[in-house]
Amino acid sequence: MNVLIHNALIVSGEEAPFAGWLLTDGALIARIGRGEYVGERPRGCEVVDACGAMLLPGAIDCHVHFREPGLTHKATIVSESAAAVAGGVTSYIDMPNCVPTTTTLAAWEDKMQRAEASSAANYGFMLGATSGNLAELQRADYSQVAAVKVFMGSSTGNMLLDEREALRAVFADQPGRVVVHAEDQRIINEVTARLRPTLDVADISAHSRLRPVEACVAATERAMELAAHYGTRLHVAHITTAAETRLFDAADSPAGRQITGEVSPHHLLWCTDDYARLGARIKMNPAVKSAADREALREALRQGRLDIVATDHAPHLLGEKEGDVFHAVSGAPMVQFSLPTMLDMFEPTLTAHRMANCPAELFGIDRRGFLREGYYADLVLVERLAEPHTITDSEVLSLCGWTPMAGYATRHRVVRSWVNGGTGAMALRFRG
Repeated sequence: MNVLIHNALIVSGEEAPFAGWLLTDGALIARIGRGEYVGERPRGCEVVDACGAMLLPGAIDCHVHFREPGLTHKATIVSESAAAVAGGVTSYIDMPNCVPTTTTLAAWEDKMQRAEASSAANYGFMLGATSGNLAELQRADYSQVAAVKVFMGSSTGNMLLDEREALRAVFADQPGRVVVHAEDQRIINEVTARLRPTLDVADISAHSRLRPVEACVAATERAMELAAHYGTRLHVAHITTAAETRLFDAADSPAGRQITGEVSPHHLLWCTDDYARLGARIKMNPAVKSAADREALREALRQGRLDIVATDHAPHLLGEKEGDVFHAVSGAPMVQFSLPTMLDMFEPTLTAHRMANCPAELFGIDRRGFLREGYYADLVLVERLAEPHTITDSEVLSLCGWTPMAGYATRHRVVRSWVNGGTGAMALRFRG
């Protein structure tokens, strides 16, 4: 079926918004125009009056943990992809720290088959690096595998890779892009050993002291040095500190950039001051930092020092978030509310650019992330609310059943999303 969306504010991310319309032809965008649509309507075409709402390219979330397989008591591809589409995220790239870890091509293929059968959104998966799977990484087809994920700091899944020789081996001979979780585990261990004797373990805010700025900066600098030395394409995930943002040059687009950076909504929204209100709901790795760091991240995104917004969507059951600073698990769901939240915080054009255009360019995703004729019709219609809407846990589609956004008053609502014009999800394809 074709879809005609008219009376919309077209927000492409590439130019100033304009009043117009968009027509699909099956899975693709057929035509885009300004003003009122005056052409003949194709037979059987669904007509959608946008009533002045914004029409954006569907967001591409390049950093999610949908937990399948092995951790499906807290999330599944079915539940999390439904939450994504409800939030205007039409494509995602999933991380490898599930059970078993996605460190073999067989495990990667298993996840692809699961997504083909059940995903509501377009999908791609990364391979995880270990000290012993270099040959497997080199055999991968990076037109289908999104990237290689390296955990330089400990996180869910026990995939820590911080040995210098193993890191060099991954960077030295890697045909695909390397994505790093950049925290220096040695610094974290040293700080933990020093602070633990006098630490109030009931104080969740201590998490940010145990995973300090220095650990993030040291790991990011090391990854950038390796990438520069070996010519590796490097993407640094979920950057949290002002010091790290200064390591990146400003650019409007990540296309052709060797080293790129990402920020998550968590770190744009919250800082250490918010532990008093939200507690372990905002305990995550890397940890939230100071209010000054938060403001520096926002400015770096505006300047183009950071290239994309990606959620690090990491659902856990609320019961798993209970306990002291060492036992409450790290991570929080975000994929359902990321696009409205970013539209609250930034101009619509910048939001579309950093959440759709730039992720597509950064990972070389084939014909997605833009409102262009001949591209896939991944679309989202968003209205600006006359009165703020306060988010509650009861709205959450993620299997975990809660959100750190509960109590947040948003001014935007996703009206509807289209994945490939409504024809169904597809596997993402990547260009070099």
